[in-house]
Amino acid sequence: MAFDYDDNNIFAKILRNEIPNDTVAENEHALAFRDIRPQAPSHVLVIPKGRYVSYDDFAANASDAEIVGFTRLCAEAIAKEGVGLDSGGQGFRTVANTGVHGVQEVPHYHLHIMGGRVMGPMLALRD
Repeated sequence: MAFDYDDNNIFAKILRNEIPNDTVAENEHALAFRDIRPQAPSHVLVIPKGRYVSYDDFAANASDAEIVGFTRLCAEAIAKEGVGLDSGGQGFRTVANTGVHGVQEVPHYHLHIMGGRVMGPMLALRD
């Protein structure tokens, strides 16, 4: 099952200021804000302002300026949260869930940045 972009998804509504958020950082191309259900002491979502469903959609179709703006905002959010190695932190994990197998809940590309504690193994293997 492929996702089509839904202009009524929660992140699109956040970008239109219809739903409030706890902004960490923002630039012309992306928005970083705290997750409402944090899985770590620091849990920030970074979303592009364009209509991209997934990482592969963003990587293939975003402009160079959008990709750079998104990536630089990730670095800014990591520094502001104090989890990056350059900002005295002990590290972080980034996750982008994509599609049904990736358990993507919102059809708008978003990158989770989680830190502030040891995150444990990346995946638990199941049969």
